[in-house]
Amino acid sequence: MEDKIQKLQEIIDNAKHIVFFTGAGVSTDSGIPDFRSQDGLYSMKYKYPPETIISHTFFEANTEEFYKFYKDKMLMLDVEPNYTHKFMAELEKKGKSLGVVTQNIDGLHQKAGSKRVYELHGSVLRNYCTRCGKFFSAEYVRDADGVPYCDHCGSLIKPDVVLYEEGLSTPVINGAVAAIQSADVLIVLGTSLVVYPAAGLIRYFAGKSLVLINRSVTPYDSEADLLIQDSFANVLPKIKI
Repeated sequence: MEDKIQKLQEIIDNAKHIVFFTGAGVSTDSGIPDFRSQDGLYSMKYKYPPETIISHTFFEANTEEFYKFYKDKMLMLDVEPNYTHKFMAELEKKGKSLGVVTQNIDGLHQKAGSKRVYELHGSVLRNYCTRCGKFFSAEYVRDADGVPYCDHCGSLIKPDVVLYEEGLSTPVINGAVAAIQSADVLIVLGTSLVVYPAAGLIRYFAGKSLVLINRSVTPYDSEADLLIQDSFANVLPKIKI
């Protein structure tokens, strides 16, 4: 492991443009459960399967049930960034990083100080009226009695989160692809790399070093220039930035 940490140090030291690609595993140390681990949301028991609840069809047909699950398990506003979030933000601050491409919807990268964040699946911090487009905070949604409605036109409010059956934002995808294509180092952290089209974005990387840091196996392990299967807490604090 020490050899791998030393190699990661060298890669970061020699990098000109790093892009981080992050998944749910990055936020678990902040107290946010991931979706696919043994203890993740997909293994929990609800009236409906989580995969069904966070779909566009379910949102429209069973809005009250959607919001019960969403407020209980996805709208976590009291969590704080952990060391990994701050590590990435510091590298961006020092000019080493082009930013973060993330599958997470918790807003913790920005809270840690990252300025260039491409949120592939949206954010719980943004919410819009489905009719007039008025913006509402996450606190407004959280504090609503059941389903949140617009205080201007009375229509349903929807989180700016990409649900199953919905497409990703074209401007966000374009920005993420441009960042990845411009990077000489791509560091992938805490993602199973099985959710498409997001996971497919790393195919646009043509730089020098692909680094994968994840506790579990991913489909791209064999393509990594450096593969570290360990927790971030055992790796990143040992890197000097």
